[in-house]
Amino acid sequence: MPTFRDARLLLPWLLLWPFLQTALAAPEAQRWEAWLPAAQTPAITPDHRPWDRFLRHWVKSAADGINRVDYRAVTGEARARLERYLRSLQALQVSGLTREQQLAYWINLYNAATVKVILDHYPVASIRDIDISPGWFSDGPWGAKLLEIEGRRLGLDDIEHRILRPIWKDPRLHYALNCASLGCPNLQPVAFTATNAEALLDKGARDYINHPRGARVERDRLIVSSIYQWFKADFGGDDPGVVRHLRRYAAPPLQRQLQDIGEIAGYHYDWSLNDVPAP
Repeated sequence: MPTFRDARLLLPWLLLWPFLQTALAAPEAQRWEAWLPAAQTPAITPDHRPWDRFLRHWVKSAADGINRVDYRAVTGEARARLERYLRSLQALQVSGLTREQQLAYWINLYNAATVKVILDHYPVASIRDIDISPGWFSDGPWGAKLLEIEGRRLGLDDIEHRILRPIWKDPRLHYALNCASLGCPNLQPVAFTATNAEALLDKGARDYINHPRGARVERDRLIVSSIYQWFKADFGGDDPGVVRHLRRYAAPPLQRQLQDIGEIAGYHYDWSLNDVPAP
């Protein structure tokens, strides 16, 4: 039976629990109006080739279907090129890009900045160990203002929840933004561009949904990634909406398993770093 002393030890955590739940919940999509303007025709063309070369060299496809980054092996020269690439993106006038260019711009900026954060703090077991965000109950680097564009300071949360999600309103974005974790959708081994973004978004959705970490059926029970819990509003707002989304990208074996399923039985996520294992 719990003792009075046990209750006293538990009380602080009970009082903090509502705040901890808020800190761990996914932020709502709230549009940042300053980033709405876009050009009708390209005024400038971002050069994503440095990021593309980085990805092709350091992202490794594994037999388990999960893409990993060889953080341990990244050279000083490669890190310098990555930093120059990030500076070049921050120097651009975003309103001079078309909407298609902007989509690729923000996705690449998010992913490249995430990789830089990992490299700056490597070795770490998880991105959640990089607690550089402001606030007592902050978790990970997502709230830190890592970038400055057109005189405005931005963090990863700003890009995801104040720009990409509310402006594009496309659930496939969750398969494009990589949080450096094994449970996350794959970091694509090529850079996004205005011309390949649609194909890469579809590929990301298919790859993740048809992998066990995205969705799997065990004894007629649907187990899915926690992404579909955190961002349920983006996937239809309820379990049937999530299932409809899964069916859209499911390969025939998963399609058959999902035929008579209308609700989700459980969620899972692995926050371990998407690192190439040490030899």
